[in-house]
Amino acid sequence: MLNEHAKLMKVFSSSGEITGRKKLQKMIYIAKKINLPFYEKYDFHFYGPYSEELTLRIEELCNLGFLNEMHEKKGGYFQYRYSLTESGEEFLANYEPDMPPMQECMQDLNDQSARFLELVSTVLYFDSLEKEEVKEKVFTLKSKQKYTEEEIGQAYEYIEAIRTKAFQ
Repeated sequence: MLNEHAKLMKVFSSSGEITGRKKLQKMIYIAKKINLPFYEKYDFHFYGPYSEELTLRIEELCNLGFLNEMHEKKGGYFQYRYSLTESGEEFLANYEPDMPPMQECMQDLNDQSARFLELVSTVLYFDSLEKEEVKEKVFTLKSKQKYTEEEIGQAYEYIEAIRTKAFQ
């Protein structure tokens, strides 16, 4: 039961504090799409790929005392910050999930902005389409974000770079 939970804890152990629920959702989705062993089901929502399963697992980890969730009011909204607790670190010391090394990959993902990860995850969500069709989807579905063709090109470059980083 806790294997999938432990994998998520390993993400925090690898990347440190993650700021933002949206960023966390996108990091796990991107990791899944580059073939790291995450199995949460995702659907497309307002901010791109979203997993209710992931949200529930994070809530369970917080309730178990393995993950710390801090929220702070920032302007007109709350921002959430997640980090592994001492109990979470102790649990991982005794239970190592079957995962490839991912520290460098997760740190790189965590260093990106939530906006950029939203674009990357959206591009990956439509990866069965041709690049021109993906651009149209991005321009249509993400019109408020005002992504440029240059940013979409950067997203494709980043996907290749992070795939390489994940399996070095």
